[in-house]
Amino acid sequence: MKIIQVTDTHLMPRGTELNGLNPIERLEACIASITELHSDAELCIITGDLTDRGDSDAYNDFRNIIQNLSIPYYPLIGNHDHREIFCEVFPHVPRDEHGFVQQMLKTTVGRFLLLDTVEHGRDWGVYCEKRAAWLRSQLESVGDEPVYLFMHHPPFNIGIPTLDRINLQEDKLRIRQIVNDFPNIKHLFFGHVHRPVSGSWHGIPFSTLRGTNHQVQLDLKTEDYLSISHESPAYCVILLEPQQTTVHFNDYLDDSFYTKCRLTPE
Repeated sequence: MKIIQVTDTHLMPRGTELNGLNPIERLEACIASITELHSDAELCIITGDLTDRGDSDAYNDFRNIIQNLSIPYYPLIGNHDHREIFCEVFPHVPRDEHGFVQQMLKTTVGRFLLLDTVEHGRDWGVYCEKRAAWLRSQLESVGDEPVYLFMHHPPFNIGIPTLDRINLQEDKLRIRQIVNDFPNIKHLFFGHVHRPVSGSWHGIPFSTLRGTNHQVQLDLKTEDYLSISHESPAYCVILLEPQQTTVHFNDYLDDSFYTKCRLTPE
């Protein structure tokens, strides 16, 4: 199964720049690249921070742009989003019984669980008891079927102090206790950090990627401010198989192509 991950689009009102860049133009280029190169993917998941300020005009622009995808898309929310305004613009996106933007997708390779880690007015993530009960219930319902998790905030530190201060924070233990009970979780995909990062957490492989607008510099020392960079934006092309997960990072604005090299037959 081939899927696409996009994250941290941070849309602003049309014609407005953010950190010296135009987030609408960069998202439009991202969608054009996916449509040209990966229209055979089965779906696209956008892991939060769809807008920068949670305003309805930006959500409408996001919807108009993302609808140009030729494949189904599933947006999550991040700390820059506004849950209620998002749901007004995207009324078809499912919510759990408590109103959180969480859902399960049934796919050909297993179940995808899309989580809501947002607490309005906070940059750091929250995963309360109500959300955690939903997650445990979903995991229990699928038996031994493979599960892939998608969320905005990582539930662990990644070694960049300013980002570690705004991850899942006090609810790390709650979500860790849940996932530890389910060995069928194959991979965790998240956003929020605007960097390509991969590894494993309590035996669960994880990965994330750059956003479509600005990035965060790799700074393992500074603790009191984020260093924003103009590194190339990316989206992920993910290949899921029963015994393997492969994540490709496509820097879709990189135009440094030089030539084609023909392989010599053996």
